[in-house]
Amino acid sequence: MTLPLSILDLATIGKGRSAAESFAGSVAMAQRAEELGYRRIWYAEHHNMSSIASSATSVLIAHIAAHTESIRLGAGGVMLPNHSPLTIAEQFGTLETLHPGRIDLGLGRAPGSDQNTMRALRRDPMSADTFPQDVLELQGYLTGPTRIQGVEATPGKGTNVPLYILGSSLFGAKLAAQLGLPYAFASHFAPNALQDAVAIYRREFKPSAQLDAPHVIAGVNVIAADSASEAQEMFQATKRARVSLFFGGGKVFTDDEADMILDSPQGQHVSQMVKYSAIGTPDVVMDYLDGFAEHSDADELIVAHQSTGTDARLRSVELLAEAAGLVRA
Repeated sequence: MTLPLSILDLATIGKGRSAAESFAGSVAMAQRAEELGYRRIWYAEHHNMSSIASSATSVLIAHIAAHTESIRLGAGGVMLPNHSPLTIAEQFGTLETLHPGRIDLGLGRAPGSDQNTMRALRRDPMSADTFPQDVLELQGYLTGPTRIQGVEATPGKGTNVPLYILGSSLFGAKLAAQLGLPYAFASHFAPNALQDAVAIYRREFKPSAQLDAPHVIAGVNVIAADSASEAQEMFQATKRARVSLFFGGGKVFTDDEADMILDSPQGQHVSQMVKYSAIGTPDVVMDYLDGFAEHSDADELIVAHQSTGTDARLRSVELLAEAAGLVRA
């Protein structure tokens, strides 16, 4: 693997497990990834999801940073319309001040939640429309000059936290190109527009103070295991969990029920979401990732290790690092 490898940690709360156990697993993953040579780890903002513990993204990043030494950490991403740009500038300015040179800030415009949760967040339904302006306002707080006269971010001003635009459509690609920012495509769960979005981003990219050439990060699911059958079993478990998430409405399906839904026309949506998934033994996973890197025209891959349970995810992290020839710290 010639491209850098990073990790998207979904801070999954396993069946019968707690958020505290999820956080302990995230610390263990970050420490192992740092030792093995992964470039960065990102955490995503999701709300009202019982299986994901990364809702308070900046707090989780602070916790992980305090238990690691060198690996880059960041948001993948903060859903900016849920917040004021000043608040996010202060949070990530604080993180960068405490952990210099280690903090990334990925920005998305989706709610990261459902309609009822949007109301609970006090999010204006039209707030996504001002996302480009909010990104520029946030950038001004971090790099200067401020775009709101008389308002500065403390901490934040002069920290120059690097910004990344996240997306799963052509909108984010065009915005990242226009602003000269790196672009991360969420192909690990929204694969359809990957190639078109990357092509537009590269074609329309304008250099900026942060970035002089395009930089594409593409998301991909990974389950690396010691046997192909073990990897496939965990992949099926991952898809079953998504059935409960998207179709359960509070109901927990048996494995047989989930498999029936997966085989139905409605369930095909789940399979489509995980279209880009490298599943199997390390050599099979690496062959897939080499092909995906070429297919996506990426400069960096960010992998979501979807194995079931902390121990299996750590094993996947280790097997991939070994197969890819990452350099240990």
